[in-house]
Amino acid sequence: MKEIVASEDELNSVVEYLNKIVSKDAIVFLTGNLAAGKTTLTKAIAKAKGVEGEVTSPTFSLQQCYDKNLFHYDLYRIENEEFMELGLFEEFDRDGWHMVEWGDDRLKNFLIEAGYNVFTVSIIPFEEKRKYIIEKNS
Repeated sequence: MKEIVASEDELNSVVEYLNKIVSKDAIVFLTGNLAAGKTTLTKAIAKAKGVEGEVTSPTFSLQQCYDKNLFHYDLYRIENEEFMELGLFEEFDRDGWHMVEWGDDRLKNFLIEAGYNVFTVSIIPFEEKRKYIIEKNS
């Protein structure tokens, strides 16, 4: 587990660390309260990967697919069963990083048991910045 304290302008330190430890094919659960900075971190990752164009929260579409093998999910309004029924589970087999907002522990544990590379980034307000707690799940 690693903790990094960073402002929005200092997100490069978080992204650089993620690039060191996250395998090229991984599912990254982003946890934190509403407006904690989950989509902001995904935007920083996209920028570092060279994604062109706007990166937005997939709140209503459930999934955004970007070039450079970056995928972004928002599961706030969806249950695991519905996620499976919609066929979104199969998306995790695509090469790249899969950034998951609002995924629950049941889904995370299922993916770990299924053999996926799963990481968690917990984002917590800390003074005027955010604390990013990064861990590999196994």
